[in-house]
Amino acid sequence: MGGALARLLDALAVIASLAVTGLMFFLVVARYVLGLSVVGLHELIMLAAVALYMIGAMIASRTRSHLTVDWLAGTITNPRRKAAHELLIATLTIIITIFFIVWAYWMFSWGLKRPQLTPAYRIPLWVPQLSIGIAAVACFLYGLRDFITAIRKLRRS
Repeated sequence: MGGALARLLDALAVIASLAVTGLMFFLVVARYVLGLSVVGLHELIMLAAVALYMIGAMIASRTRSHLTVDWLAGTITNPRRKAAHELLIATLTIIITIFFIVWAYWMFSWGLKRPQLTPAYRIPLWVPQLSIGIAAVACFLYGLRDFITAIRKLRRS
């Protein structure tokens, strides 16, 4: 399951990157080479960019490459202290992502109560907000995974 999820996130990151890059390239060519103004293109770029940022956050959580200070982690040699350091990072991640989940929920529920649409394509604003909520929950779950792993390491050392 974890490998499939990792491959899915990686594929989505590539797709979102290509979408942002391709749409930005098309925007520049259309505007400055062809003299065209494509209505709503910024909306699509924004949707792809928000998705890309949130996928990046999930990938960083999955690979444990977030909230790290390499210098500090590199100086800790004692296995028990290293496990305690990992537990601290996981605990901070869980606390921060709980705030992130609450904030995303408030934003999403507000968007459902007072629906707003993008001007050109009439895309509901809850669409990009949904990717923020999914990322918040995924980062929380990865933080929980790291917390459990750190507890196990602490008990073994």
